[in-house]
Amino acid sequence: MINLLPPAIKEDYRYGLRNSSLLRWVSACLVALVGLGLIATYGLLTMQKSNDDYANKVSVATADLNKQNLKGTEAQVKEITTDFKLVVQVLSKEVLFSKLLNQIATVIPSKAILTNLEISQTAGAIDITAATADYTTATQVQLNLQDPANKIFSKADIISIACAASPVNPKYPCTIQVRALFAQSNPYLFINTKGS
Repeated sequence: MINLLPPAIKEDYRYGLRNSSLLRWVSACLVALVGLGLIATYGLLTMQKSNDDYANKVSVATADLNKQNLKGTEAQVKEITTDFKLVVQVLSKEVLFSKLLNQIATVIPSKAILTNLEISQTAGAIDITAATADYTTATQVQLNLQDPANKIFSKADIISIACAASPVNPKYPCTIQVRALFAQSNPYLFINTKGS
């Protein structure tokens, strides 16, 4: 088919087709922008609703914790913990003397007698005084007390040894004083008895 239209009309038709095509593209872009705007608005509204929901949940949880008096309970727990630590500290220094005396009696040599026990100012120590038949037995008392096999004392230091020329008890003329430090795993401390 031969187009016999004048060139000006042909050009008008060509521009008309282009205009209608451009108009379709512009309207499609406008529809797409409106769609994107709706999607963005929906997303923002959904995020705002989620934020509000979480804020409500946080306020409800805070109110519940305040009702349960969490701070008061924490204060009570701290107080109980402090009291318990004090009890453990006191009990760790308590000595079971009935059992301790029996064990000390077994380690004292046969030519010696226990005359005095005194709690020392040093924490975890005790002063022991014994009367002995001679100087050698007196030193043996100190050696026996610090023997690790006895599990009583970790260390025993001689404070003094004196042998009198005219003693009150002629059978035991020498006196020894020993300061003994309890061993950490000593079974004669209350805290180490483990309920026995």
